[in-house]
Amino acid sequence: MRTTKEPPLFWRYLRTSVGWAILALVAGLGFVVVALPAATGATPLTVLTGSMEPTLPPGTLVVVRPTPVEDIRIGDVVTYQLEPGKPDVVSHRVIEVRSISSGDVELITKGDNNGAADPNPVTPQQVRGTVWYSVPYVGWLSLALAHHSNWLVPVAGVGFLAYAAYLVVSSVVGHRRKARKAAHTAEPATTRVP
Repeated sequence: MRTTKEPPLFWRYLRTSVGWAILALVAGLGFVVVALPAATGATPLTVLTGSMEPTLPPGTLVVVRPTPVEDIRIGDVVTYQLEPGKPDVVSHRVIEVRSISSGDVELITKGDNNGAADPNPVTPQQVRGTVWYSVPYVGWLSLALAHHSNWLVPVAGVGFLAYAAYLVVSSVVGHRRKARKAAHTAEPATTRVP
């Protein structure tokens, strides 16, 4: 009878732990980067410049949630369009809130790493929202994957989940086989007398 040598217990636990860690990482990132923003109407964006360093260095993924202009306070990081109706946006810190004669509000913004305030006040029509939370480095991954194609992200996510599930299931199945084998060898041998 041929038997296969099982890997040491440490390696089995390590393999299972790695599987659970990958599963938790992929699920957690998926929740924070995709599911939570989609469920709350927020928008994930990637920081491309160093104007908000060290708080938001390039490559940081920021999640921007819609915020009424009257709720924006000094110190908030606001994301706004450079020109109303245009797609280009900037995320800078509010350093002053001004009431103007029309009754509207203007926001004076400045990048944390910039020496002076932004040259033009931000109007309510330009505001997209405030930065809710950020995830360092994930923005670079998002940009790299976006440049290749839209199918790569789901395929990579499914691949990581499948690999993690394989590690976890194979560990559980191996543990059950070992338990059955131990139970089988522990039973006393019985014989029948004719």
